[in-house]
Parts: sequence; structure tokens; C-alpha cells
Amino acid sequence: MTTLSTASLRGSLTEKGYAILPGAVSADLRDALLIRASELIDEFDPESHRSIFTTKEQERSSDAYFLDSANDVRFFFEEDAFDERGRLRQSKHQSINKIGHAQHRLDHIYRAFSAELEVDSLARSAGVAQPLAIQSMHIFKQPRIGGEVGLHQDATFLYTNPISVVGLWFALEDATVENGCLWALPGAHRLGLERRYRRHKQGFVFDELTSVQWPESEAVPLEVEAGTLIVLHGLLPHRSGPNTSDRSRQAYTLHFIDQGASYPEDNWLQVR
Repeated sequence: MTTLSTASLRGSLTEKGYAILPGAVSADLRDALLIRASELIDEFDPESHRSIFTTKEQERSSDAYFLDSANDVRFFFEEDAFDERGRLRQSKHQSINKIGHAQHRLDHIYRAFSAELEVDSLARSAGVAQPLAIQSMHIFKQPRIGGEVGLHQDATFLYTNPISVVGLWFALEDATVENGCLWALPGAHRLGLERRYRRHKQGFVFDELTSVQWPESEAVPLEVEAGTLIVLHGLLPHRSGPNTSDRSRQAYTLHFIDQGASYPEDNWLQVR
């Protein structure tokens, strides 16, 4: 495993808002997650729930399946997975956007992945004093239909006081511009938190916190090989493009918060 010293990792996060660690995940560990994800989808009945993940629909006020996913292993479809008659356009394996948000706690293969890579230590190296893995996602970025994820900050959705969230983004397959790699705004994490997403009555609201404009034209693609770990500062504006290729771009993400920070009861994700 390729590593950065704690000083180098924190220095990169301070300067750019992200750090790239090639060779962090062995082929065996990547294959274990790829196989397990396929097994989980095999067991999933697409007629039981049809929750569609889209960053254009952040309210989700009536989607209990989504809202309680912090305590389960659940499946979310791509926006373009279904035709106008509500039928899958392709197999369910090629229709799932992501699996989330608690497999790191509830599934033995994902737990073994965390143990093997000592992810708590990685989070501490990134500056999280008392790390708690709050959320996990296996993201597929399906060929041709893998949707764009707009520019956002993780702290918008996983807010703590003080802000403490750090993302670990593990490339399970090569990530390129063509198949929807991450893009980031180097240094823009220093501009502060733009807005916060929270529960409000029967729905959700975005609290606008700053009028600072992100320099979107300065975004850079983070093209990486399979096995790379990208560490993301919680205030870093980042996005991913659509997958216009015939190759998937699977990735596994873990988000950590500091247990010493306050985690509000109106955050959307609530772990029981």
C-alpha cells in the first residue's frame, strides 16, 4: 500500500483540500467488494423498492426508504434506469446507482475491508481526532447512464459543529473523464461552507450560509487508477461527470466525522 506521512497528508488537505494515495487498495480487496456488491444486487428485488438517486431531488420528503438508509443496506437506481412504462431499460445489475448507507457496519465483507485497511487510522491521519464512520456508499456510475453529481461539499449533508467530516474515496475501477471521475476545486475548501441541508417539518431545506461564488472554471479532473484512495476535506467543492463510456466506474466511499463534535438532530442522516 502506498502511503503518505501524516504530515504530508494533512499538508495536501490544507493546501488543496484533497490528497491522492495510489496503490492504497490491493486487487484482492477490490475484487472482494465488487463480488459482494454483485451478490447483494442478486438478492435485491427491484420490485420491492424503486428509490431513484438524483442530486436534482434533494428534498426526498416522502422517501422513507432513503431517509432510513443510515441503518440498513439499500439500493438506489440511476435516473435513467426505467422507461416511460416503469420497466428497467437494462438488467438490474446495470441499473443501480449506489448501495448505501450502512454496509460498513452491517455487512461482513465491507467490515473486513475497513479492518484490513485500518480506515480509522486513515481518518485520524487526515485530522479526525475521534473518528466515527457515519456513512458508506458503493457507487457504480453505470455505463452510458451513470448520472452527473453536481458540485457540492460533504459538510453540507454531514454537518457537525465544528465541521469535521472527511471522505475516503476508494477507486475500485479506473476513473477517467470519460467514465465520470471526480473533479475538484483545489483550495476552494478555504472559502467556507456554502450551505447546509437539514430536516425541516415534513421536508428538507437548504440554509444558505455564504454568497461566495466557487471558481467552477478552475475544477480539475482527478483521474486515478483502480486501487487509489482519494481523501476529501469536508469543505472541498467536488463533483463527478456523467459516464459517457461503455465502462463502469465503481468506487467505495466512507465518510467520517469526529465523535467529539456536535452532530445535529436535524441532519438528514440519523444513525440509530
